[in-house]
Amino acid sequence: FFQKTLNAVKSWFTLFGWSKGQNPISIPYSLRCDVCIVQLTLAQENTFKWKFDKDKYFYDMLLNLNGQPIRGIAASQSLPHDPVERTFQLHWQHSELLAFLKSKGAYLSHVMPEFLLAPEDYEIWTEVNTGLRVGSMRSSGKLSGRRIFVLDSRTFETMSKRAWTDVLLQMYKVFVLPRVSSRVVPDPSSLESLQNMPGIKPEPLCSNIYSRYERTILIWLNKHYEKNRKIVWKDSQRGGIPPMRWVVNFDKDLLDGLVLAAQMAAYCPYLIPTHFIKMYTNPRTHEQFMHNSLILVKALRAISLDMDIKV
Repeated sequence: FFQKTLNAVKSWFTLFGWSKGQNPISIPYSLRCDVCIVQLTLAQENTFKWKFDKDKYFYDMLLNLNGQPIRGIAASQSLPHDPVERTFQLHWQHSELLAFLKSKGAYLSHVMPEFLLAPEDYEIWTEVNTGLRVGSMRSSGKLSGRRIFVLDSRTFETMSKRAWTDVLLQMYKVFVLPRVSSRVVPDPSSLESLQNMPGIKPEPLCSNIYSRYERTILIWLNKHYEKNRKIVWKDSQRGGIPPMRWVVNFDKDLLDGLVLAAQMAAYCPYLIPTHFIKMYTNPRTHEQFMHNSLILVKALRAISLDMDIKV
């Protein structure tokens, strides 16, 4: 499940995260490099510089999605030559990134700045903060007062991959989902059928799981499914009209493909006789779920919205 989530995140940010077209990313490898790629300056200066050009690095993607930079972090700035000082500066940078995203409503309390570092910088960070580099630690003067997690290289890579994935997911939540309109226009033709269904409140404090914008999407899914289920599958030969359901999450309630098919049918009704009519409306077996998924993917490809979706 986590690998599928990672692949979906990577695909979306590759296609839509950038201001000037697509840019392939890998998680966490290219992201870690994007924020700390350095090159020695030609001048006789003991500094390194970030290589930021052609709008293809992490903070450009953040600026593209958010519209404003993080205070104190420029697109190009010097990093100290000393590896310990450089590591502390990168750690501060990641701390500012997390604080900035949290201020926008991101849930990232479980992500620590050091998990966003490159492996070699994380090793320096743990050595300094556990006293293994006493001289460098004293010179830096930046000891952390909280608990330090010392992870082996394999565990760190797993943690880093998860941390960067969660950062991107929360970026999507706070910068992209708010573009979803919260304006709800009542549809007289569907009010009667919806009045017996429990409602989903869009108010900000009604859920500690889904944001207001995610609940707006759930409301949209409920209304289109209830409105269209009797239209899409009125002539179904594979189970008849599907029963009413209350869509309250984005995994189990969408698993059989019927809710998503109802949404697509609202905008592309010509897909009903060619694709959706063939779906099982009360799937029971893995084969029937797979059958519905294949039809849904074929429908997405028919309107050029496949985005490299895999069943």
